[in-house]
Order: sequence, then C-alpha cells, then structure tokens
Amino acid sequence: MGEAKGEKNLKSVYLPPLIAGALAGLSVDVALYPLDTLKTRLQSSQGFHKAGGFTGVYRGLLTVATSSMPTTALFFGSYEATKYLCLPLVAPQYAPMVHMLAASIGEVLACLIRVPTEIAKQRKQTIVGSKTRSSITILMNAYKSEGVFRGVYRGFGSTVLRDLPFSFIELPVWELLKTSIRNHNNGEITSFQSALCGSVAGGFAAAVTTPLDLAKTRIMLAEDYTVTRKLRIRPVLTSIYIESGFRGLFAGVTPRMTGFMLGGFVFFGVYDDSKKYFERYLDAR
Repeated sequence: MGEAKGEKNLKSVYLPPLIAGALAGLSVDVALYPLDTLKTRLQSSQGFHKAGGFTGVYRGLLTVATSSMPTTALFFGSYEATKYLCLPLVAPQYAPMVHMLAASIGEVLACLIRVPTEIAKQRKQTIVGSKTRSSITILMNAYKSEGVFRGVYRGFGSTVLRDLPFSFIELPVWELLKTSIRNHNNGEITSFQSALCGSVAGGFAAAVTTPLDLAKTRIMLAEDYTVTRKLRIRPVLTSIYIESGFRGLFAGVTPRMTGFMLGGFVFFGVYDDSKKYFERYLDAR
C-alpha cells in the first residue's frame, strides 16, 4: 500500500505538469506565431521589409509546433519537481527564491530543445521568396559548416541569458499574483484568474528583457560564425545603441510585449486548467 501510494504521489507531481505544459506550449505557439514572426523581422539587421514584411507570417510554424510540446513539458516538469522538492525545506518568505531556482533549471533544460528550433525558425522567418528551405536543411547546413556548438547551438548562451532573467521575473510574479488572489479568496483561484496573472507577468517580463531578446535574435540570424565569432550580447547591444539610440534597444517591444501578454493568458490558462484536470483524473484512479 505504501509503495502504491508513493507511486501515485509521484505520478501526481510529475505527469500533470508534463502533459499540461505540452498542451500549453502548443496552444500558445499556434495561436500567437504571427506576432513572433513580426517581432523577429522588426529586430532583423536587414530591416523589416527586406526580412519579409507582413508576408508568410506562419513560415516556420511546423518547426515550432512540433518542438514546443517537449520543450514546455520539460520546463514545467522540472519546474514543478524542483518546487515539490525544495519548498518544504524553506520558510514561506523564501518561496520566490525557490521559484527562481526552479525556473532557472527548467529554462536551461528547455533550451537544449529550444535553441536549435529557434535558429531554424528565425532563419525561415527572414528568408524571402524561392530561397525557402526546410528546418532540417537549415540545421544540417549549420552543423556541416560550423559544427554542433557554433552552428546548431549558436546563441545558446545568449538565449539562456535572455530566458533566465525573463523567468526570474515572470514565474515569481505569476506565483506572487496567484498567492495574492488566494489570500483574498479563501485560498481558491480559478484558471481564468491564473491566466490573468500570467498575462500581467508575461507582459512585464517581456518588456524588461527586450534588449536581451534583440541581441539573441541578431546573433542567431548571423549566417557565418567565423566572420561573426566576436558577436556577444554587450558588443551587439552597444552597436545597436550607437546606431539607433535607446529606442533601438527596444526594437520589437510592442509585438513582443503584446505577444507575451496574450501568450501568458493562453499559456498559463491552458496550463493551469489542464494540470487541475489531470490531477483530478489521477486522484480518482
């Protein structure tokens, strides 16, 4: 009986976040992909119209859709597992630190899938006309010309540095807003309220981290690592600032913030609702 109960508890901890995270990632990517395409083209060094303008805004969607499920499943599986293991060990006032740690672990693991996907996606988003190539072709060419770390995982460090600050802000803010609602609602929170909390947290985090996202985009879009091997976040941002000023550092901030506000609502709403459903399902078995 003890083993059966322990196995059931472990399933309740790991399975719902994995499945709910996969469904949430797929939902938000399919729904809001055009905004991400426009943001990428606004941040492209070749300019918005030369990068494709408003045409083919769903280019690269299949790549993202097929990878978003394992990426978000891995993120939320590790996020919830870390919370489950660490929260009982700390006082309640230190819960935000645990949320940051959990989000950091989740992001690093998720980037193992996310980075190659984003390289293929962003290069497809900025290819115009007959030059369109498949995602596999893009990644194979990157691997043959530059290898695994310089080609397929180009921008891994800048992606992690972009996503970690984002998670440091978004996840603790989301958890804090949910806690505030629970405190004023007898410990209860609906999936709709969780979605609103996710929308606020996502929009705020997206606005603050736009310069890091811009640097990551410029690095990933560079075709030749040998020529652009000196591309780092600080030099890239310095160059953009000299060329376009403070406003240039926030290129694409409006579609990015709008996308993450809408995305946060869909993402956290679907995640919370799906997670509750699967938890009830496992508890009933």
